[in-house]
Amino acid sequence: MRLKLIVIIYFLITGFLLAQKISYPSILLSNVSNKIQISEVDNSVDTVNLIIKQGKWQKTFYSKVKNNKAELKITFPNSGEYSILFYESNLPRQTKTVFPGWFSIVPPLLAILLALLLRQVLVALLSGIYIGLLFIYNFNPATALLRLIDTNLFNAIINPDHMYIIMFTLLIGGVVGVISKNGGTAGLANQITKLAKTSRSGMLASWFMGVIIFFDDYANSLIIGNMMRPITDKLRISREKLAYIVDSTAAPVASLVIISTWIGYEIGLIGEGLKAIGSTQNPYEVFIQTIPYRFYPIAAVFFVFITSYLQRDFGPMLKAEINARKFGVKSYETENSDKALEEAGIENRNAKWFNGAIPILIILFGTIAGLFYTGIISLQSQGIANYGVQEIISNSDSYKSLLWASLFAGLVAVLLTVAQKIKKLEETISAWHSGVQTMLVAVIILVLAWGISSITQELKTADYVISLLSDSLNPHFLPVLVFIVAGSISFATGTSWGTMAIVMPIIIPMSATISSINNLTEPTTHLILIGVISSVLAGSVWGDHCSPIADTTILSSLASKCNHIEHVRTQLPYAVVVGIVSMVLGDFLTAFGLNPYVAIILIFSALVGILFLFGKRV
Repeated sequence: MRLKLIVIIYFLITGFLLAQKISYPSILLSNVSNKIQISEVDNSVDTVNLIIKQGKWQKTFYSKVKNNKAELKITFPNSGEYSILFYESNLPRQTKTVFPGWFSIVPPLLAILLALLLRQVLVALLSGIYIGLLFIYNFNPATALLRLIDTNLFNAIINPDHMYIIMFTLLIGGVVGVISKNGGTAGLANQITKLAKTSRSGMLASWFMGVIIFFDDYANSLIIGNMMRPITDKLRISREKLAYIVDSTAAPVASLVIISTWIGYEIGLIGEGLKAIGSTQNPYEVFIQTIPYRFYPIAAVFFVFITSYLQRDFGPMLKAEINARKFGVKSYETENSDKALEEAGIENRNAKWFNGAIPILIILFGTIAGLFYTGIISLQSQGIANYGVQEIISNSDSYKSLLWASLFAGLVAVLLTVAQKIKKLEETISAWHSGVQTMLVAVIILVLAWGISSITQELKTADYVISLLSDSLNPHFLPVLVFIVAGSISFATGTSWGTMAIVMPIIIPMSATISSINNLTEPTTHLILIGVISSVLAGSVWGDHCSPIADTTILSSLASKCNHIEHVRTQLPYAVVVGIVSMVLGDFLTAFGLNPYVAIILIFSALVGILFLFGKRV
């Protein structure tokens, strides 16, 4: 009887132990943190012990059990075969293959390389995604191909935030389609053309409009590119220069202003980072303090202005501008401006500027109103009675605001067209539909860009890049290192927001820890903190600005109807030069105490000097 009871107890215990489930990441990589999860752990077990062994190397990892679950973060020092044993558990000894950490940077680097070599961004993105899926699915080519469509791209599309962006992109395309056909775009172009009579004034007008539409980088790229293209074509300004102006006044401007679709996201990340180090500082106040330290976006906007005003360029952009001045812009004929507008899908008959201005103003002020409305509703639902502008914007829903504004703008554009009998309702809807169709290519490329972004997240590309530079302990070099790391990750992944979300939670605690180790004073510690936060925000924009797979880079080339690879090829030297100057004279010097406004003056002076030294007047 006693033996039978012992047997029953044994099988009950082993049954609980065998019921444990272990889940590994899709691929184990060396030199990055790999999360191993164990579920359905018996209630009587307090700690899970994990022994990992490779040759003579052996290490034990511990994790407390909470709610029948345990989680261990393992960093494998080398690639190769590892033996994994769960101590005091009936889970069998397991053998796992750990791949080199550099595998994680192969997919984005391949995509970038193919984009530059083949000049086919769709092929480049698909290739990068497929290679990444090969790594994830154990080098099975058939499985990787199937998962590309039914998992990777499918998940990229159904993501709620991505759906908001897709819908907004299509809606804004519809608005542009209607105001192009009802003469609104041509009317605005005619008004601006009165001032933009030369190539200089045309570029400055494009720059000025880019600064005015500050509320969102997507709206900036789509509206300015489509609206200014007929004017710049007429003035023989190259499509490459227009795309550069559009791209350089999109994310850089939206990331700097205190009311935009970016601010709530940025403040949220800063707030979480400050909580991690136990800081009671106001995230919005910290955000304001970082603005003069964000040297790259400030310098990028300035460099567009100064190259336009001085009409000096260098590198591939100089060649593109000279060709445009000599031979004109493709699809434009100097002897027939109406034909050029028609080819661009723009109706010049009965052109009235307000048919274009009203929908655009609705998008501008409608988005701002939506931000305030959603922010106030959110605060009231939380029971918060006293709040200011920063709290409202921080709690707003930028995606809904953009959707509402673009929807109302589309409806108003249709009503204006039909009410004035410019077009019949059927023709107006057809114009809206044509505008939506023009954005389908942009949507496809955006989905692919999100797909490769998810690959880089699963392969821990960001973690690997950060691990390469994590041993740098001099806190005064942190802003520069963070700028490089954030820029590299953003360049490889094509997403500034994703880079911010990945890097900010790591960098703020790292900055506090390194400053503490070096016994820095409180003012110096705060200076380094402001420096690294601004470097994350500025570096993310820099990498995104340089990357051929970034969504804003893609949208800028599409809205300007410029060959995408030519846009990247001509913009990249400018972005690199501005980035290096900003990093050396801004991030580096201010970390040692230089006033940021003095640094900005030095950066501006250096950029003007470079333009006169290496640039030539077009």
